[in-house]
Amino acid sequence: MSDTRRRVKVYTLNEDRQWDDRGTGHVSSTYVERLKGISLLVRAESDGSLLLESKINPNTAYQKQQDTLIVWSEAENYDLALSFQEKAGCDEIWEKICQVQGKDPSLEITQDPIDESEEERFEEMPETSHLVELPACELARLEEIADLVTSVLSSPIRREKLALALISEGYIKKLLQLFRTCEDLENREGLHHLYEIVRGVLFLNKATLFEVMFSDDCIMDVVGCLEYDPALVQPKRHREFLTKTAKFKEVIPIRDSELRQKIHQTYRVQYIQDIILPTPSVFEENFLSTLTSFIFFNKVEIVSMLQEDEKFLTEVFAQLTDEATEDAKRRELVNFFKEFCAFSQTLQPQNRDAFFKTLANLGILPALEIIMGMDDLQVRAAATDIFSYLVEFSPSMVREFVMQEPQQADDDDVLLINLVIKQMICDSDPELGGAVQLMGLLRTLIDPENMLAPTNKTEKTEFLSFFYKYCMHVLTAPLLANTAEERKGESRLSLYFPNISIYSFSPAPSDNFQTAQLLSLILELLTFCVEHHTYHIKNYIMNKDLLRRVLVLMNSKHTFLALCALRFMRRIIGLKDEYYNRYIIKGNLFEPVINALLDNGTRYNLLNSAIIELFEFIKVEDIKSLIAHIVDNFYKALESIEYVQTFKGLKGRYEQEKARQSRSLTRYRREARSLEDDEEMWFNDEEDEDDADAGVEKRVEEDFPESYGKFMGAKKVKDSEDKENLPKRTPSGSFKFTFSHSAGTTNGSSSTSTAPMVKVGMAGLVGLVDYPDDEDEEDEEEDDEEEELSPRKRPRLGS
Repeated sequence: MSDTRRRVKVYTLNEDRQWDDRGTGHVSSTYVERLKGISLLVRAESDGSLLLESKINPNTAYQKQQDTLIVWSEAENYDLALSFQEKAGCDEIWEKICQVQGKDPSLEITQDPIDESEEERFEEMPETSHLVELPACELARLEEIADLVTSVLSSPIRREKLALALISEGYIKKLLQLFRTCEDLENREGLHHLYEIVRGVLFLNKATLFEVMFSDDCIMDVVGCLEYDPALVQPKRHREFLTKTAKFKEVIPIRDSELRQKIHQTYRVQYIQDIILPTPSVFEENFLSTLTSFIFFNKVEIVSMLQEDEKFLTEVFAQLTDEATEDAKRRELVNFFKEFCAFSQTLQPQNRDAFFKTLANLGILPALEIIMGMDDLQVRAAATDIFSYLVEFSPSMVREFVMQEPQQADDDDVLLINLVIKQMICDSDPELGGAVQLMGLLRTLIDPENMLAPTNKTEKTEFLSFFYKYCMHVLTAPLLANTAEERKGESRLSLYFPNISIYSFSPAPSDNFQTAQLLSLILELLTFCVEHHTYHIKNYIMNKDLLRRVLVLMNSKHTFLALCALRFMRRIIGLKDEYYNRYIIKGNLFEPVINALLDNGTRYNLLNSAIIELFEFIKVEDIKSLIAHIVDNFYKALESIEYVQTFKGLKGRYEQEKARQSRSLTRYRREARSLEDDEEMWFNDEEDEDDADAGVEKRVEEDFPESYGKFMGAKKVKDSEDKENLPKRTPSGSFKFTFSHSAGTTNGSSSTSTAPMVKVGMAGLVGLVDYPDDEDEEDEEEDDEEEELSPRKRPRLGS
């Protein structure tokens, strides 16, 4: 076998549930005397040291994944994996493992399959029969019980049998009685065995067992058993925490005792899963799936019971919005609602819809408007979390509410959406974690993609008009406050243009990191608006001269903020809107960008690349107005940049366009004598055409004798009309045209018009053969020709 087939990487799972690479080597399976069995050996390919020595135990569950991976759990919470370079090597080692364990290599996992004869016996036995013979529940036999529980975990059928035996004999409560005895006697060894037993019973993954273990009578004893982990020097004090530290607060007294019991139970079971039980190994994760489901359905039941109690929720809302409510009480009420909404995420979609509609009908949004304006940071933070649940559930419901507010309030500052914006702006967290969350909520609310509900087609127009009228000035206030107006002064461009007045941009003094972060969030939102709100944001940018103020930030010492400002301009130019282009040109708004490029010097960094990409886009998309502006005003400063061909390419595009325009102008600049020569050639061509027409007539008469007479009659009438309308040369060199406007005159009189000569082409020719069914088409063509030849529509060129 080649070395590549045996080549593997060895991985171990760390405490953070991440795989650590232990090295690369070559695997083999051989008998190891010290371990008394066939073992997997991996020696490092670098120095031949032993990376892995693992005995293939008959009861160990090995799993093959993705054709090149073998995973197993060697000891408690210690998982190993071999990743093979080739599938053939993986298959060979897998066959060896299956051979040692007596398993079929076609299986993906070496856990005991259900034995058919054993299953048949299981089905034939009465339900009351003892499927597993349990040892007597005595202190002396705790070790035997622990070994039994641990041994069945690798076999699904054995787990099932043990679970039925434990339920039928009431064994759980007997074990918990032994626990109290062991604690009284301070029997540490017995307590360690009880830890293994209770943990193993949880891993049986049976809801019927959980109902017994998590009942009011048993759950605290179960927690007590789990305190005595043999791996710990001193037992944990989980019961003390649950009974003394963790306090159950009833913001409004809960009258339903069943509901109260369900809340207590759910909290304690969640504590067992998240805090007490150690992180499960790869193979133990499925053992706790039923525990997760148990918690899930408890939460569903709690939400449903609270939702059905209308008096309870009504009273909560009344106290929440009452000005007389104490701050501590209001904080508890808000935290209750926060947890209530979190529980609602466990509901099915239709039940979740009903839940949020109930909250909306009770007035959750007006209540949030009140509490988000309070000074208490904890209350505002909890209110933000509740608001995020509502926005995620139905942005349209929130938009509908906020659009009705101006009708009820005179002050824009108290509007819910403005309170959200102010909370984002005033976030005291140095990392602005809350501001980032609120910015995401605002973007969801102003995103047109979720405003396309067929039931309300005007939502987009109405809400965006509302937002730009009542809210946009609040959002941009920090941006405008932290940027200075332009002022005359020195700039890098003055080195290249000493004779003209150059404007430079300077940032306001408050350029600290937290302010820069806030401005970057605002710019990110404005950039989103440019991309999705074409009409409203365009008017706002023009009226406020917003791009000029944004580009002040190109001078920020924080590069990420300068990049945000540049991204805003890039998104505007990316629209290729000539209205925006004229605004940029008129305001000379490329200056701060080019200054930033020149100030950056020869440094090859993200700012340099982003600015180059902006100009490259203009070149590739051939935005002629911007190219002309850049080359005319800034090429002298940019021509020395040769590490990219962008600016030379802009100059090339500029010169190509000038050459094309020059050719277009010379095409119409002809001398008078040349024009007369063309006219003489035109009339000579007409004489030749008359001779050719005579020959054609003779052939047509021979080929179509029946229709020729009719054709010639029509042609004579047409020729007589054409002769009247032939242009007459005037002394000035122009031609006098006579047009007959039968449709536009009352007495059939003609009108004359004098205009420079324009070659009309072959519009006067008619078809060689006149078919009866073509009369309508000819009439239509003649009407088109007459319209085409009317003096009002004739092109005019200078003589």
